Amino acid sequence: MLFIFDWDGTLCDSTGKIVRCMQLAAHKLGLRELEDSEVLNIIGLGLPEAVHTLFPGASAEMVGALSRAYSDFFIADEQSQMTLFSGVEETLHQLRDDGYQLTIATGKSRRGLARILESLDMQNFFHGSRCADETRSKPDPAMLHELLAEFGRASADAVMVGDTEYDMEMARRANMPRIAVSYGAHAIDRLRPYEPVMCLDHFPDIKNLLGRAED
Repeated sequence: MLFIFDWDGTLCDSTGKIVRCMQLAAHKLGLRELEDSEVLNIIGLGLPEAVHTLFPGASAEMVGALSRAYSDFFIADEQSQMTLFSGVEETLHQLRDDGYQLTIATGKSRRGLARILESLDMQNFFHGSRCADETRSKPDPAMLHELLAEFGRASADAVMVGDTEYDMEMARRANMPRIAVSYGAHAIDRLRPYEPVMCLDHFPDIKNLLGRAED
């Protein structure tokens, strides 16, 4: 089985930092104040798509300026050391040791993902990844199709694990089974209509899926 994980809000406890840095970026540019819920809603999208959602009709210049300001605040905010959610690291190691292929499909940029993986000493851990700045943003299923092609897998032999509607919709468009987590950016009630095969309150419970597959 090929596991495809979202990063922010699924594996990494980073949603609070994303909200804060986007709010700071908007304030720096003299834009309206952003509510926490607004920023939580766009987590998972590529950065340009996120800015257009927050500020419909934004010019290319504004999108670029806000994206740069957000990235600058995110990198400078060294006080908020991002960590993996409880049980994630141990569970990922177990899945890898058991022979499963582990990949990432994220709204982060390639540079952003590389930076956080290096800080966690995981730069060589995952078998593959796709980032929003090198393919289409979620919920377009392009990154899933690309990962399936790279690993020679059918959609039925993979599973997408995520915390947002964008993850669920992307997987649904790819006709791929999906697992929703309840502790991320979007409330679990928003994810249930996408008919996930599992809803996780604790990441290690993902191992129960493997027991089902063996039955």
